[in-house]
Amino acid sequence: MSKPVKKIAIILLIIIILPILALSVSELLSVNEDERVIENIYSKQLDAILFSANQYSEDVARSWVTRIQTSIDESGGSKSKLYGKFNTFFHNNQAVKHFFLTDSINSRNTVYTRTGKSLRVDQNSGQVSRILEANSKIISKLFKYKTSNYTKIESVDYGPDANQLLIFILDDKRICGLNIDRNIFVVQNLSSILQSIGSDEFIVSVFDEKSGKTVYSTGQTGSVNFQAKKNLWLINDYSLGIVLKGRTLDGLVKERAFKNLAMIFILTLLLVFLAWYAYRNLKKEVELVQIKSDFVSNVSHELRTPLALINMFAETLVLGRVGSEEKRNEYYGIIQQETDRLSKIVNRILNFSRFESGRWKYNFDIADLESVTDKIYANYRFHLQNHGFEFIYEPKRDMPSVKIDREAVSEALVNLIDNAVKYSDKNKKVILRTGVTLRAVYAEIEDNGIGISGEDQKKIFDKFYRVQTGDIYNTKGTGLGLSLVKHIVEAHNGEIKLTSRPGRGSTFRLIFPLPEIK
Repeated sequence: MSKPVKKIAIILLIIIILPILALSVSELLSVNEDERVIENIYSKQLDAILFSANQYSEDVARSWVTRIQTSIDESGGSKSKLYGKFNTFFHNNQAVKHFFLTDSINSRNTVYTRTGKSLRVDQNSGQVSRILEANSKIISKLFKYKTSNYTKIESVDYGPDANQLLIFILDDKRICGLNIDRNIFVVQNLSSILQSIGSDEFIVSVFDEKSGKTVYSTGQTGSVNFQAKKNLWLINDYSLGIVLKGRTLDGLVKERAFKNLAMIFILTLLLVFLAWYAYRNLKKEVELVQIKSDFVSNVSHELRTPLALINMFAETLVLGRVGSEEKRNEYYGIIQQETDRLSKIVNRILNFSRFESGRWKYNFDIADLESVTDKIYANYRFHLQNHGFEFIYEPKRDMPSVKIDREAVSEALVNLIDNAVKYSDKNKKVILRTGVTLRAVYAEIEDNGIGISGEDQKKIFDKFYRVQTGDIYNTKGTGLGLSLVKHIVEAHNGEIKLTSRPGRGSTFRLIFPLPEIK
């Protein structure tokens, strides 16, 4: 183990031990602290629980607001559709007895009332006008909130018995009032959250402050000294109360100590996991450094070879050592070929840098994938044939159009063709194929080359990674080609599928999703 790795191992060990020791000592000291601290913490916890229940009740009311607004929007002005949606709304929300809609000046109003299994619609109710007049200050305040893009719900007393009116402003500036049965609202909408809060540890009750009557309770009923209570935000005169079930403060202290020790144990496991994770990442970083070192060596080798050839033949031409025009043209061709090769290397590195830094700007357009592959085949057919390859093109015609960047997709396919050429063995055959699946189109490159092992397939798209079989310099490359392909396909929300076996060749399929039908 090297010195840097030893130092990191020691640091990781300290990271694990010190927090455990600190927490253990702190726990031992805190067991004997004043119980009033525990009471204070406990009280705050109860407040948080009651706040949660109150928030849930408001969330229920806000869901009604959203449902009403959505019903109006989706009806598109159709009274029959609106009637059907409001009827469904009443069916799903038994606590709502009726509600009204009116404009900001109450020029006309509509009242929707539950009548058994049907819905009654009344126009221009005088009672609604009286309600709005009696609560004009509240309504003015609601409009001020609405101008700040906040829909506030206000509760006002309404009618006899357990009725409650919730008033709010809809998005189209209409005033809406929901008349709810408070008792049904508590039982049907809050009982589940109260049971969840209470569980086996607490008794949570909803009671009427005026009469002292319990409306709903998760445990015993009757006279209870609640350890914490809060008013229900949406229902006037109703409050939430909470009390601990059959437990003492001393029991809480012991339970707290036990829970904290359990938390220390869990934290220990977490720290062990983090230490392992840090070690794993360190190992990856070391591997990345090695890969980058190999990348620098590969690029140096890639650049040095064409530069040396260009320099040699250029010097030969400058010194006039070429005896015939045929040889001179041959040397010019070699210089041009090596210059093109050098340009490809530099462009690939620059493109990779642009992809990595997010500076590559895609120009997406609705296009036929086959138009891209047609052009690639036309441009590369002669080149591959000159190098002894059989280049086969199997297009699927009349494919649906997709949203792609032609240049980027072309870059990805050319990279795959270059790899197919570089890693082909004796059987020099490359197939460019397009096709259609249920929800996508694809283009794939198939070769009969050396293939890729299952272990290397997991890393083949990592930047700088190259399959190291024998001498790493046997095959020219920078280890950036497939990483570029991955960047491009992911930018198109597509995916790459690789099928390969050592000695059997490889098939890279680039899949591009079809546009969603609206």
